[in-house]
Amino acid sequence: MAAIEPTRRSPVHPQQIKKNSPGLRLWHWLNALVITGSLLTVLLNSTLLKTRKNAAFIQDTLKEAGATVTNDQARSVAHELSDKIWTLHTYFGYVLVGLVVFRLLLEFFQVADQKFIRNLKSAYAKYQSVKQQRETARHDFLVKTVYAIFYLMIITMAVTGLCLAFEDDVPALKAIHAFREIHQFTMYLILAFIVVHLAGVFLAERKESPGIVSDMINGGKE
Repeated sequence: MAAIEPTRRSPVHPQQIKKNSPGLRLWHWLNALVITGSLLTVLLNSTLLKTRKNAAFIQDTLKEAGATVTNDQARSVAHELSDKIWTLHTYFGYVLVGLVVFRLLLEFFQVADQKFIRNLKSAYAKYQSVKQQRETARHDFLVKTVYAIFYLMIITMAVTGLCLAFEDDVPALKAIHAFREIHQFTMYLILAFIVVHLAGVFLAERKESPGIVSDMINGGKE
């Protein structure tokens, strides 16, 4: 499990706590809220607001109240309820796209030692060259690689989501069914990442990196 635990300190200079810029911290927490909201809309529509089950419930409830509706009418109402949640899901998707753009722009304006790409390359170089604390350097590189994969998943989710949102307006997009499959598959990958990430942070807090959550709030104070 150690491979999934993020670290607070540099493998080369363990006395230094890694810094998180205000922009990165804002992105992190907004991204967490948007992804949580988006996943909750999927959960609602696949459980409580499933059209077929709700249609039968609506029809039975109205019959008990003395009203009569056809199955098609009940399904139409149930489908409308589901569509409202999918609309909310789409709005979350638009915000996610905005956050992706914000994160890409942020990478250009971060100070040099806080740029993700630079730190990823640096972690790999340290792993290749550091003789002492080689295990720590390898761990740091592995964690950053997992985060890089997460960034790619978020970008994939945003791009395929946009394609699905505008498929009714762009016939060429509607013809490519792979967008929906990729979008759904990426959702499961992101769910897996969330579980792994939370487990890693929990273990890090209890073992060698206590304070890692507060670092993402206050920026990484000594």
